[in-house]
Amino acid sequence: MKKLPKIALGAWAWGNDGTFGGNFDAETLRPIFETAMKNGLTLWDTAYAYGMGTSEKTLASFLKGLPRESFLISDKFTPQCADAASPTAMKDMIEMQLRLMDLDRFDIYWIHNVVGAPHWTEELAKYFEGRSDAPLIGVSNHNLEEIRQADVILRAHGLKLSAVQNHYSLINRSSEESGILDYCAQNGVHFFAYMVLEQGALSGKYDPAHPMPEGSARAQTYNPILDKLAVLNAELKRLAQKYGVAPAQIPVAWAIAKGALPIIGVTKESHVLDAVKAAGVTLAAEDVCGLEKLADSLRLNVIRFWEKEMK
Repeated sequence: MKKLPKIALGAWAWGNDGTFGGNFDAETLRPIFETAMKNGLTLWDTAYAYGMGTSEKTLASFLKGLPRESFLISDKFTPQCADAASPTAMKDMIEMQLRLMDLDRFDIYWIHNVVGAPHWTEELAKYFEGRSDAPLIGVSNHNLEEIRQADVILRAHGLKLSAVQNHYSLINRSSEESGILDYCAQNGVHFFAYMVLEQGALSGKYDPAHPMPEGSARAQTYNPILDKLAVLNAELKRLAQKYGVAPAQIPVAWAIAKGALPIIGVTKESHVLDAVKAAGVTLAAEDVCGLEKLADSLRLNVIRFWEKEMK
């Protein structure tokens, strides 16, 4: 597989499941996809759980006709979406997703969460054991003990854990504090950080006078703490002026500086262009430390309902 880019683009919102509010149809999303591909952002992260195939089908419609080597696809096995009564549940899910996306292989494939994870990791390992088309295998929303367990299971089948994907941002650093980032760096494992911008809360776009639109899950989470987030967003704005970029690019550049590969959700072309610019920003060490100190002082808990604190 070719080298991974610095940033992956997330199609979570493309599932239209109400998490982000709004309705993102193919006509709206196609220009976003095309802008990304033109700018070299070719790694796309999706899952069947994002709208029960809606995100995958939308992305697939844009990939149709493109050379397979021109893009990378990261997809997931979500235990809650599998038919656990089927003796071939893993095979069924993977091959259904491949048909849905009209692909011959995935480049990265994840165990999406820890529900029955040892069993499903074993099934995944059996499916890909000895296959030349095996993708990079990753686990998401796993703590350090669970990550190590997954690697042991995979190695017993001649595979290895190649990636970890967790919620990681300036206001949720539990994957760092628990030693997961160090483990990944020491073992050649890619660490993917999702929600680096906290679904827009760290973009500089929202404040107490301009809250997130009511009716979405993110509004319920972030609107009550926008007064505290305003303090951090003010510093992001200051640093953005220093580096000649937009405020939303600073948290992404911070994640890259920490050795993470950020997954940036894109529902506007500006999100793509921000990601392109963020990939070119190198924050000074004192700015990285200053941001973390300020963020930690806010003492925010933004662990979402599907997650846990990484201990």
